[in-house]
Amino acid sequence: MPHIDLPNLPGIRGPMSFRPETARPLNQLAEVLLRGESTLSRADRELIATYVSSQNNCHYCQSIHGAIAAAHLGGDEELVRAVKADFENATVTPKIKSLLTIAGKVQKGGKNVLEEDIQAARKEGATDLEIHDTVLIAAAFCMFNRYVDGLGTWQPQDEAMYRDRGKMVAEKGYVALNLGTPAPIGQGV
Repeated sequence: MPHIDLPNLPGIRGPMSFRPETARPLNQLAEVLLRGESTLSRADRELIATYVSSQNNCHYCQSIHGAIAAAHLGGDEELVRAVKADFENATVTPKIKSLLTIAGKVQKGGKNVLEEDIQAARKEGATDLEIHDTVLIAAAFCMFNRYVDGLGTWQPQDEAMYRDRGKMVAEKGYVALNLGTPAPIGQGV
C-alpha cells in the first residue's frame, strides 16, 4: 500500500503519474544514461542499473531494468540473474566487471570508490566517459530506488509483466518522441 494516494500503477510509474512535471526530467535522464550515445551497450548500462537496484533491494527497479537488459541481450535472463547474484563469475567482460565494481561502491557511498578502482577499470579498457556514466547510473538508480521504495509503491511479483514491459521499453525508450511532454504511461518505465 503506497504511503500517499498514488495512481494505481506499478513502481516508479505511480509517482511519475502523480507528479508528471518531475517525471519528464527523470525520464530524460534515464533516456540519456541508458539509451543515449555511448561506447557501452544499452544492455551493459541496463545491467549496471539492475545490479545497483538489486543491491538496494528494490524489487521493481531490479525487475524492470533486468527485463530491459534481457531484452537487449536477446532474452538472456540467466545472465541478468548471474550479474545480480555474483557478477565476478558472470559471463560479462572484464571491463564490465570493473565497472560493476565501481557501481557497487557508489551504491554503498560515493567515497567508497577508490583511485585503484578507477585504475582497474582503465586497465580493462574503460574510458573516462564510461567511468563517469557508470558512476552517474549508479547514483541515479540509488535515487530512483529510494523514490520507488520511499513512497511504498505497488511492486508486482509477476515476472511476465516485467518481461513484456521490458521488451517494450527496450524498443521504445523512456521518453515520448515529443520531449516537451512527460512520457505517456505506456512508454515510460
